[in-house]
Amino acid sequence: MLFLAGRDRHTQRTLLRKVHDRLSKHAGCENVRYRPSRRRPRHVLADVETTVFLHDIDETETARLEVRFWYPSDVDYEYYRLNWIEPDRDFMLGFHRDADHSDLGPCHVQVDHEGTTVDRHAADFLDAHPLSVLERRLRKLPAVLEAVRWQDERPSLPEWSP
Repeated sequence: MLFLAGRDRHTQRTLLRKVHDRLSKHAGCENVRYRPSRRRPRHVLADVETTVFLHDIDETETARLEVRFWYPSDVDYEYYRLNWIEPDRDFMLGFHRDADHSDLGPCHVQVDHEGTTVDRHAADFLDAHPLSVLERRLRKLPAVLEAVRWQDERPSLPEWSP
């Protein structure tokens, strides 16, 4: 059992349970569930009714949120990934705080399309409780999705600012 240092003694499981509870109350999130299971959660997933979640600013009807927090033993803060996934367009936009892409700093926003990363930028570092990070990323997500531009059926974030 891992405890998140300085984070109100949350275990990964209790944190993911709170993420699950939070997404269950978020407008547009449906069928909130754990992966791989409730007993051994690693991710929280939610199907998204985009017209409710994004207030009619997106072109797709189906999307999924995937949220993961984990606490690697070699750092004193949590890593996370909050991914917005649109299976119909094979599109993913995610906020990632992990050991990948240290050239971009501790956090980055990443755009994947057709299984390949097509754009990546530094993101603002949020030194806050994981649930506060989740709140801030959820609030920012509609604006970031609105900033995605599609040219020649390929997405990018040309006007990104962290």
